[in-house]
Amino acid sequence: PYTVELMDARASYPQQILLKAAKLNTNAVVNADGSSIGDPTEIALIDMFNQYQKAHPDFVIKAERVEEVPFDSERKLMSVSSRHHIYTKGAPDELLKRCTSVLMGKEKRPITEADRDLILTQNEQYASQGLRVLGFAYKDLPEEANHRIGLADEQDLCFVGLVAEQDPPREESAAAVHTARKAGIKPVMITGDHVVTARAIAKKIGIYQDGDMAVEGNDLAHMSDGELADKLDRISVYARVAPEHKIRIVKAWQEKGDIVAMTGDGVNDAPALKAADIGIAMGITGTEVSKDAAKMILTDDNFATIVKAIESGRNVYNNIKNAIIYLLSGNLSAIITVVVTSLAFLPDPFTAVQLLFINLVTDSLPAIAIGMEPDHPDVINQKPRRSKESILNRDAITQIGVEGLLIFLAVMASYLIGLKTSASMATTMAFSTLTLSRLLHGFSQRGSKPIWELPFNKYSVYAFITGALLLAAILNIPTMQPIFDVTPLSILQAGLVVLFSLASFTAVQLFKVLSSRSH
Repeated sequence: PYTVELMDARASYPQQILLKAAKLNTNAVVNADGSSIGDPTEIALIDMFNQYQKAHPDFVIKAERVEEVPFDSERKLMSVSSRHHIYTKGAPDELLKRCTSVLMGKEKRPITEADRDLILTQNEQYASQGLRVLGFAYKDLPEEANHRIGLADEQDLCFVGLVAEQDPPREESAAAVHTARKAGIKPVMITGDHVVTARAIAKKIGIYQDGDMAVEGNDLAHMSDGELADKLDRISVYARVAPEHKIRIVKAWQEKGDIVAMTGDGVNDAPALKAADIGIAMGITGTEVSKDAAKMILTDDNFATIVKAIESGRNVYNNIKNAIIYLLSGNLSAIITVVVTSLAFLPDPFTAVQLLFINLVTDSLPAIAIGMEPDHPDVINQKPRRSKESILNRDAITQIGVEGLLIFLAVMASYLIGLKTSASMATTMAFSTLTLSRLLHGFSQRGSKPIWELPFNKYSVYAFITGALLLAAILNIPTMQPIFDVTPLSILQAGLVVLFSLASFTAVQLFKVLSSRSH
């Protein structure tokens, strides 16, 4: 068996046949300006040929392609014909099954078991280095006119040699896999490559770890559903798989109750992309069929982008959840205040116009600021939530209840002190305390951690300043006081409003500390 090494030395006859087979047996296009279109594996073959021809300009191929038998994931072969020959490329182990001779020098001779062992050993050595290995063979075509090639022609071939290609993982792949694991996501490799190649690459980027398993498509086909379910958590690499295997893997994870994201770029990937909860197609190398079947398309074909999307998605979800909890906890404090004062036959704590101001200002500004909260990098360390888990789960309801009660206590204390002066003063102090407490609560509800552990959010500062200035204007501008049914506050009373508001804010922060430690 021969492998082509790109040196200035003149290639031997079998190596020249190998270069010819590599050139003809591809659908990729490499333009003069260096740009290329097609499968990266085939682009590499053309590049190999072009580099050799550059060193040896007199090496010219006159043969032209006539017909093609396209690659098929089951037989793992592709063939093309010229006028007098058929050239076949594919997985070396599958190709050897169809070879009855081997090219040695300029002569063909019957292939022996020793030849097969030598070829397969070389294939294993390349594969163990993470190289993708292609085998090449050819044979003479019948002289009959208008002979059309088919699967029957992929028999009695003459083995020519091997080509080993390196498809190095992106530099950021290992870091992305590590981050995915931290996020509670199990990355799994599904590939048509040789199992040794797949395992070597998966180990290099962290997908395959000690104790994991690598399974070939043939082994998977003989597994029962029960056996697959038992081994599913330990299988990190699936090699030499067929399209139906991909669907089976996706459904096996779904039956365990997991959310499955599937990436792919080929026509054969489309069924699995459709079956997955999140089908992810490649925007650059992906086929239109795979893009149509997917729910998400990567414009840069980069796995690391998926991890960034997960981080962004979790931040968006947390911001929505925090805004909802902020609104419900703040409104709960107002509801409890109204209910308690009504049951105690006390004067109304708020007037209609005051409640309208609270809804327009303290409900909107801080909530919008929370929705614009910058990304928290630590969200990637959170465990994935269950798909059927409500946004208002037990922890959220507890948080709403506790924080709403703490704000209520501050408002009620302010109300009772104001009531000693007059009903109007009680309403003014309760309204002022609720407004200021909720504006401060906008800082607390930016995340589950204490405020000093959260990144700076300028929008929360703008929301607080705007709300505080509007409250100060209502309390101190004489023409606005009758509109909002408020009474001027003394310095002592204003100080108590600020004190009670800060007390509720401090109590909520203490609850955040205790809750964060318990989690």
